[in-house]
Order: sequence, then structure tokens, then C-alpha cells
Amino acid sequence: MSSDLDRLNRRFDAVLRNVREVVQPALLKGANEIADMQRMLAPEDTGDLKDSITVTPPGGTTPPYSQPGGSRTVGENQAVVTVGNTDVRYPHFVEFGTSVTPAQPFFWPGYRLRRKRALDRIKRSIRKAVRTGWDSP
Repeated sequence: MSSDLDRLNRRFDAVLRNVREVVQPALLKGANEIADMQRMLAPEDTGDLKDSITVTPPGGTTPPYSQPGGSRTVGENQAVVTVGNTDVRYPHFVEFGTSVTPAQPFFWPGYRLRRKRALDRIKRSIRKAVRTGWDSP
């Protein structure tokens, strides 16, 4: 009975290792696709707004004054797309508009357009990692 339990635990450990290894590239690829779409949709006056759209990998820190949420440390299984930095502090005015200027949405529409594709890629990589990890030991 103990050997069966040990074998099951080894398989679960292998699955977790495989998932962690395989998911990170899928997360980054999906985040980069979302950021690329947001750059395509962003209005371009000087190009500073487009240049401020960044992807922060797991363990990294988002730029100060970035939207949404400002500076924070990204979790182990996360990739974060932000816009804005210390020089570009106005993305929310462009996205939502002001009483003087109309809204020119680019951040959330870009996210919504590429979200499903990124999630599907992550799910595929998890399924593959589970199958590979389960069959390996």
C-alpha cells in the first residue's frame, strides 16, 4: 500500500514541476500578444504612450505610476501588462477621456481582443504538462 502511495506522490510532484516549467512561456507569450494589440490600438501623438506599454514577467516589478495598479511585484505564475511610467502618467485620461477630451480606449479593448487566445494557450500548455508529467515516472 505504501509503495502505491509513493508512486502516486511522485507522479503528482512530476505533474507540478512540468506545469510550472511549461506555463511560464505560455503566460509571457499571451501577455506579449495582448501588449502588441494594445500598442496597435493606442493613439500615437508622440509615441510615448505606446512605448510605455510593458509586459512584466513573473517575479518582476511593474514600473512606478503604471496603470492599472501602480508599482507592484508580479507573482510566480503571473505576467502583467501595464501602461504608463514616471514620464507617462496620463494613460487613464486617454483610455477613459476627460471633460475636455473624448475617450480613446486602447488598453481594455486590446485586453478583451486577445484574452481568450492567451487563456486557451495557457490551458493547452497545462493539459500537455499534466499528461507528460503523469506518464513520466
